[in-house]
Amino acid sequence: MASEPKVPTFDALMWPALQAMKELGGSATHEELLEKVIELRDIPEAVQNVMHTERQTKIGYNLAWAKTYLGKGGALENPSHGVWAITEKGKGLTEAAVKQIPVEVRKQYRLERDNKKPKVSQEEEDLQPETKNWKDELLAVLTQMTPDAFERLAQRILRESGFVKVEVTGRSGDGGIDGVGVLRLSLLSFQVYFQCKKYKGSVSPGAIRDFRGAMVGRSDKGLFITTGTFTAEAKKEATRDGAPAIDLIDGDILCDLLKNLKLGIATKMVEEVSIDPQWFSKI
Repeated sequence: MASEPKVPTFDALMWPALQAMKELGGSATHEELLEKVIELRDIPEAVQNVMHTERQTKIGYNLAWAKTYLGKGGALENPSHGVWAITEKGKGLTEAAVKQIPVEVRKQYRLERDNKKPKVSQEEEDLQPETKNWKDELLAVLTQMTPDAFERLAQRILRESGFVKVEVTGRSGDGGIDGVGVLRLSLLSFQVYFQCKKYKGSVSPGAIRDFRGAMVGRSDKGLFITTGTFTAEAKKEATRDGAPAIDLIDGDILCDLLKNLKLGIATKMVEEVSIDPQWFSKI
């Protein structure tokens, strides 16, 4: 039995992450940074495809940890949700200095821990990468759906998002096309073919090419929806020059869509009570 490809550890990704951040102009989303690290280090597709959870690859998870440690070490900052930026300190760090960050961060953590009441979760709590456990739970539910039910869910999502005339076809031998809808924007409208794929791994560029091939002569707009992820090469293939662009919705984005559209997801607001002593003193 072939062994699983070896994925770079979080500390091995810290220096490449800093280099990638510089090449991206000093700021980047997680996905942009991941794609640039893969490009700079020429990481094989087999390594990219190793999964950590149903919605996250192992290399993506390790990169999240790398960013967490770089942030704790003052090399990166997270000024806005989802966007990371390099700091002045980060710009001047050498590779040798970056290698020392995990040691320094853990040492600082131990000092802070010793000076306060111990907590049950300890390091996992204080040095936690970007995780959204509700998404893992949701994707577990979605992957248990039957294929036709998942197609109906995709149909509902498109309708709720402003598409009209959304039809599920799902015919075998149709190149993976599962349906078609019309997106109307003011005076213009676009016919969009979509494919929805329940998947726990990563979608390959071959699947994107097959889908595009089935679209030829029918429409220039395509939408690929999956519960899994897309490899870096699949993302490049989706936006390849000279070919009809295909928009990609991975498991992470799919969860956000369902949450925003309130489809099968309910959110609770926690009430915060504030007392105004001055108000009572004026009675």
